Amino acid sequence: MAKNVSNKTIDNVTIRFAGDSGDGMQLSGGRFTQTSAVVGNDLSTLPDFPAEIRAPAGSLAGVSSFQIHFSSQEIHTPGEKPDVLVAMNPAALKVHLKDLVPGGTLIVNKNAFTKKNLTLAGYEDDPTEDGSLVDYYSTHFIEMGKLVTNACEGIDIPSKMVDRTKNLCALGVLFWMYDRPLEPTIDWLNQKFKSKPDIIEANVRALNAGYNYGDTAEIFTTRYIVEKAKLPKGKYRNMNGTLASCLGILTAAEKSNLGITFAGYPITPASNILHTLSNWKQFGIKTYQAEDEIAGIGAALGASYGGALGITASSGPGIALKSEFLGLAVMTELPLVVINVQRGGPSTGLPTKTEQSDLFQAVYGRNGEAPIPVIAPTTPGDCFFATYEACRLAVKYMTPVMVLSDGYLVNGSEPWLIPDPNKLEDFKVEFARENDDEKFLPYKRDEKTLARNWAIPGTKGLEHRIGGLEKQDITGNVNYDSDNHQKMVEIRAQKVANIANELPKTKIFGEESGDVLILSWGSSHGACRAATETLLSENLKVGHASINWICPLPNDLGEILKKFKKILIPEVNTGQFRQIIRAEFLVDAIGLNEVQGKPLGASKIEEKVKDLING
Repeated sequence: MAKNVSNKTIDNVTIRFAGDSGDGMQLSGGRFTQTSAVVGNDLSTLPDFPAEIRAPAGSLAGVSSFQIHFSSQEIHTPGEKPDVLVAMNPAALKVHLKDLVPGGTLIVNKNAFTKKNLTLAGYEDDPTEDGSLVDYYSTHFIEMGKLVTNACEGIDIPSKMVDRTKNLCALGVLFWMYDRPLEPTIDWLNQKFKSKPDIIEANVRALNAGYNYGDTAEIFTTRYIVEKAKLPKGKYRNMNGTLASCLGILTAAEKSNLGITFAGYPITPASNILHTLSNWKQFGIKTYQAEDEIAGIGAALGASYGGALGITASSGPGIALKSEFLGLAVMTELPLVVINVQRGGPSTGLPTKTEQSDLFQAVYGRNGEAPIPVIAPTTPGDCFFATYEACRLAVKYMTPVMVLSDGYLVNGSEPWLIPDPNKLEDFKVEFARENDDEKFLPYKRDEKTLARNWAIPGTKGLEHRIGGLEKQDITGNVNYDSDNHQKMVEIRAQKVANIANELPKTKIFGEESGDVLILSWGSSHGACRAATETLLSENLKVGHASINWICPLPNDLGEILKKFKKILIPEVNTGQFRQIIRAEFLVDAIGLNEVQGKPLGASKIEEKVKDLING
């Protein structure tokens, strides 16, 4: 007799997959994400994995997790606390149980709770047997190892490989619980392992075993329905920040007809930009893995000198090494794009955790007076627009530009409305031309942008000096005169400041004047927007302004700040943007600061705003 199952429609849910770094949690989370995108939910994800290449199996240091928040309404964050925790071993339970909401659903791989694994995780007793969990959570202890062993009987593959399919078993259970189709994952398996039919068969059987367990086991009595989200019309795809950045580079290449040379050195979490672009040779994009960070930016700057657009990427430690070449790019006034995917620091710091602590480094981190434009994307999809704009303005203003991304953005994903490239800002490129009637003046400038001429080496009549020594205005000759140096320093600064003249009007979400303005930059956008929505629903007079351009700041920002009694700046550092705003506008901005290797939570922002209003 079929069991009785009720269907319950809910607005949103947050699920966290957690297990050993070899348990395939990133794959399970990724497939659940892709399937939810196919269903049409709005979603936001937060992958989290250990810094160690391979920590000891079963250890607390080796726990990897993937969190997804999906909804029938527009959402902005990957969620704070999971409603559902999938724990594949005792270590995963130990690390993540504290975050599970009271009364939440706990799904545990019971076969992994061996004496050895319990000891590695620091448990004296088995929490799945001592009753410590059942009073606080809706618990489901599933023998996933046994399920996949039975499901894969008769397939000629090693037992160790059979055991590795248990992540698909867990995924199948979640697909049943949340009424997700199996076909997208099966199609993906067929494509991924098309030359290994036994591997396909084992994983498909494991997936079905988990789904059928949910369908038949008496412990599951409710299926949850999350309807399709009502998003603006258009064509969407699931997008992470890495791919979005790379598509921004590709679009810049296509719109400008410039050659692109990406030169870099592997560093977490920026390496995947190089990996992705290296597969796009058919688009004319050249990639070069240099021997170190310094060589990477040197090659990129050399490409720009040769008439291509040089691009490099790194994270904080690598950006520190690149700083001397950034100064050379400022002095030579050549276009260059540097993508800084921030991570926890200082030094090696937290290689796989996110942070916003390279802001001062981006704005000030060079010797001498060496200003460069800095743009910070706000969402994974916004990495496309920020990177495209960085490329466009680097060429238009003949300057290096830094894109200040972070690990949360490049690894996270969201539904992305594919833009019409014809509606992007025009990307015009003009090189200096041979002219026998007029002497070439390399530092003669455009009156509006102050950009100097871009001359391709080898062009007859366009020979000129290049290098790090100070240049004479207009001629470009080496010059040590004090008045000339003063003038050139001011011109280089004004050139960056001029970018503000073409920035769009700053948008305010919520009240345009009131008690508190929540001012965010970069990846703090999502938590601030979510908090603002909640506060507005409680009839509080708050607004939210999200800033992309850190240098220069928008021209209208000062007037916006004057319209609010208090300014709150949440950021994942100790208050760097707050210091910039206080110095620039002489306002008593208040910070909400955490450096815990993870994004800010909306609830803490809400609490802080209420304290400011009531205080």
